[in-house]
Amino acid sequence: MLNAVPLTRDLVLVGGGHAHALVLRAWGMDPLPGVRVTVINPGPTAPYTGMLPGHVAGHYGRDELEIDLGRLCRHAGARLILGRVDAIDRTARQVRVAGRGPVGYDVASIDVGITAQMDVPGFADHAVGAKPLDAYAARWRAFLERVAAGAVAPEVVVIGGGVAGCELSMAMAHALREAGARPQVTVIEAGTEVSRVGDRARRQLLSAMRGLGVVLRTGVQVARIEAERVVLEDGSSVPARFCVGAAGAFAQEWIAGTDLPQRDGFIKVGPDLGVLGDSRLFAVGDCAEMVHAPRPKAGVFAVRAAPVLHDNLRSALGAGRRRAFRPQKHYLKLISLGGRSALAEKFGLAVSAPWMWRWKDRIDKAFMDRLSTLPLMPQPRVSGPVAQGVAEALAAKPLCGGCGAKVDGGVLGGVLAQIGQGGNEVVTGPGDDAAILRQPNGGFQVISADHLRAFIEDPHLMARIAAVHALGDVWAMGATPQAVLSSIILPQMSAQMQARTLAEITQATQEVLAEVGAQLVGGHTTMGAELTLGFTVTGLRDDMPLTQGGAQSGDLLILTRPVGSGVLLAADMAGLADGRDLAAALAVMARPQHREATVLARVAHAMTDVTGFGLAGHLAAMGAASGLDVEIWGDRVPYYAGAQALSGAGVASSLMAANRANAPVSGRADPLLFDPQTAGGLLAAVPEAAAEATLIALAAQGCDGHLIGRMSPGGGALRVT
Repeated sequence: MLNAVPLTRDLVLVGGGHAHALVLRAWGMDPLPGVRVTVINPGPTAPYTGMLPGHVAGHYGRDELEIDLGRLCRHAGARLILGRVDAIDRTARQVRVAGRGPVGYDVASIDVGITAQMDVPGFADHAVGAKPLDAYAARWRAFLERVAAGAVAPEVVVIGGGVAGCELSMAMAHALREAGARPQVTVIEAGTEVSRVGDRARRQLLSAMRGLGVVLRTGVQVARIEAERVVLEDGSSVPARFCVGAAGAFAQEWIAGTDLPQRDGFIKVGPDLGVLGDSRLFAVGDCAEMVHAPRPKAGVFAVRAAPVLHDNLRSALGAGRRRAFRPQKHYLKLISLGGRSALAEKFGLAVSAPWMWRWKDRIDKAFMDRLSTLPLMPQPRVSGPVAQGVAEALAAKPLCGGCGAKVDGGVLGGVLAQIGQGGNEVVTGPGDDAAILRQPNGGFQVISADHLRAFIEDPHLMARIAAVHALGDVWAMGATPQAVLSSIILPQMSAQMQARTLAEITQATQEVLAEVGAQLVGGHTTMGAELTLGFTVTGLRDDMPLTQGGAQSGDLLILTRPVGSGVLLAADMAGLADGRDLAAALAVMARPQHREATVLARVAHAMTDVTGFGLAGHLAAMGAASGLDVEIWGDRVPYYAGAQALSGAGVASSLMAANRANAPVSGRADPLLFDPQTAGGLLAAVPEAAAEATLIALAAQGCDGHLIGRMSPGGGALRVT
């Protein structure tokens, strides 16, 4: 049955800033039917500005600092595109993402923050801006580790003596002291004093800086930055092994190249947060300039603007009326003082004390809790009489996407056993990764088909993964991909959205095929209940293709990819996956394996790709086909980051139980050996004498290879050692 409400509008959120994060939370609790939401951000997480000084000082870990956009997007039913926007075409209503095709929008919002990159000679090579926060935080962690190891002197310079620069200088001085170093931290300010605070707060701020040994130099200009020092215009210099730019807020460079109304690179918006003169575009946070109510760049305004932005986006999409955002004139400043103490200022009054830090800590953690503790939305219940067995089926684990949605291998095997094997030009039929056909003029062709239920909302990334997944059958036969037919089911959507979605799918498919030397030659497209992508693939090989049944006793087993994608996808469905772990796994799954296949095909006796039946299931198939036992070295099997922790917490794919029943294993077997894989690794049985050289050859191609076991005499049994 088709979706009850077809998709008719695209809402694109450019950037994962605080306002957009809060909009996603609200959207997940009350989505607007008919809208497809897309978030575009360089990474799967976004740092929370309020906790950055505490993170730099060592009070908070990295996980506490970062907003998980992946989980927020799953909660909101949105797709997350990892990439950097570098242009907006308002005529075509498209957002251009570097390294990827354009993303169409009907309504869009921009929340990309600011940068502190400075136009100072040597800055790009020897310094880092305090914003974007994630880049600065990563560089700081690496520097602090080197100081703690005694590899570099604890010499730090902060360019910019505003509140942000002073706050970060104290945080870094505190962290360096905690690491056992004697920090030399200097703040360089072109003005005559610390700005944007009153006299009382300034005196307390300077006292706290002196207490940590931070030196403030005012009325001086930076001439250039070198590898180990900052040179001033008067000819003097300050030692610097780590240099941070915090001298003001600078707009993102790509915005200046657009036709958006702007002031110094900041996008002009009206009281409704809409871009001036454009009813389809909004901007919020530090990248926006509120011409009706100019305010300093502070995160408090983005947080307060979020509910107004949420309502006005819905209005622009056809629901409700727009309302105005009225930012407060005075706001509370809470400034960290390095250690667990903070300074509060409002209306000219200033108080600094440890209890102020505890108050700030509670406020910051409450904000992060709002974005990490997401409400579970109840599933619709079936009411009235139902057929026998319906209640049990509804109570079962939700059906996974990807290869986790495959039919039970035992059920499938019984059906395939009824199909004839070979005949005339058909050398082998069902049972291996692909059928083998004899070519009239010599050589062999292999052919296979595969499709995936969508497990992420991004058609472009889904298409890449589905293409790599289908091509795995060709690579497993040691063949070279030749031709591809697509089979696409789109969810019900408007004609305009059909065109946008098909353009993304086609571009992604052709990217993969161009890389591996294959050709998309046609296909079939319909609409249905959900996005489903499939491909029929053919490949060529001069001599007899590899099969699962050619392994020999003593062969070592090489696996090219980790396992655990199934549990990560199941956790994502439940809102439990870490966005960074999921993004890392998806990036691996979207990468073609033609280089791995080329290396392995030269030496392998047998090969397969690890997909829906899990590593154990595919090893069992290879062992049975070859008439050999399989020894699995449990401590050598690679796992995707986060998979084992999720599995240990009881998360499992809906197909795992069937996989375990169909591939009995002796010994202590990790449950993830039965985890269904999507676009999983190639699994090759290679002669022991060639194993080390094969691993070296894989590494030379930039590919991974893991020795995970051995084939031995027997009758197809699996055991873990």
